[in-house]
Amino acid sequence: MSYTIDEVLGQIEEEDVRFVRLAFRDAYGVQKNIAVMPGEVRKAFEIGIPINARAIKGFAESPYASLYLKPDPDTLTMLPWRSESGKVLRMFCDVCTPDGEVYGSDTRHILKTAVKKAKEAGVEFRFGTESEFYLFLKDENGNPTKIPYDHAGYLDIAPADKCENIRREINLTIERMGLTPERSHHERGPGQNEIDFHYAKPLKAADQITTFKMAVRTIADRYGLCADFSPMPLPDQPGNGYHINMYASRSDGLDVALSAAAGILEVIRDITVFLNPTEDSYVRLGKSSAPDRADWSSEGKSELMYIESFHGRTRAELRSPDASGNPYLVYALLIHAGLSGIERSLVLPDEHQEGVLLPSSRKEAGMAAMKSSFVRQIVPGEILRVYCSQQ
Repeated sequence: MSYTIDEVLGQIEEEDVRFVRLAFRDAYGVQKNIAVMPGEVRKAFEIGIPINARAIKGFAESPYASLYLKPDPDTLTMLPWRSESGKVLRMFCDVCTPDGEVYGSDTRHILKTAVKKAKEAGVEFRFGTESEFYLFLKDENGNPTKIPYDHAGYLDIAPADKCENIRREINLTIERMGLTPERSHHERGPGQNEIDFHYAKPLKAADQITTFKMAVRTIADRYGLCADFSPMPLPDQPGNGYHINMYASRSDGLDVALSAAAGILEVIRDITVFLNPTEDSYVRLGKSSAPDRADWSSEGKSELMYIESFHGRTRAELRSPDASGNPYLVYALLIHAGLSGIERSLVLPDEHQEGVLLPSSRKEAGMAAMKSSFVRQIVPGEILRVYCSQQ
């Protein structure tokens, strides 16, 4: 839903909002926020709320001591787990310079730029996601353990599936926040869950997964549990994937997902460090059904990309990413790579053809990104250095 600034201010008054969270993200997509009182919101829209830029990953090289948060009114949502008296409202923000320009290393801005380029080319991308996470018990001091909440398996039901009510609460909560969950179920690992989302326009899809991770962690904590999205929480169990379903069509209605998929396969090694930014990301790849090479098929086994044609539409499912990536940056790179494939009418290699191996470590992935002219055209140097640093 779209809101004007005056409508936001009116809703703050009508809903007895006492705090407004202005949210943004660092280079890795980790959500940060600053809370302001309702009387500061108009100022936030007009000139922004200052933050210490150099304390944030991805902004440390900023020439400005302060950057400014300007909220996007279309992202307004109430935090449902907060008290009904004295509500809390959250909006995502653009990160701006003191003169009001969007700061180049703001990854939400990088995604907006990619969407604009696609629109100018007459192409629309949409993304859906399948996100996995574990639920672990906490110890007597409230610290996370690696003890799974249950020992159920794939698609099991209660009572073996003890996570059922938590998934239900997560789905109902995020629906109240304007998100569009599609399916949920117990995954293969003990205490492992999956919640899938309908496809959406790129910016909304990235906002959704950011909000989703916050909601899952908050609700898990209310149950005395810890939600873990990391790539390989348990060494002897399936890792957590973050499968990305992509649709691409031209303004004339032509489905161009196959050429977009070919463009992504062409640069997959170059962009892997952004899809898989942690050391544990590379422990997951090649294990269980996680891919370790650039191939595709229509069978849905352990290939990098699963291609499905259904009711006249083509869906390309990218299966290597994990949830430690920044969705804004990931979707931006996929759009640019997809556009490159569409513009050159690229054709996928033969099905099951053995493609190049994916990087086997963060260091190898970082080196591939640093050498890539494709990556350097899209990712600001400051962000690139954050991802490719070995620290």
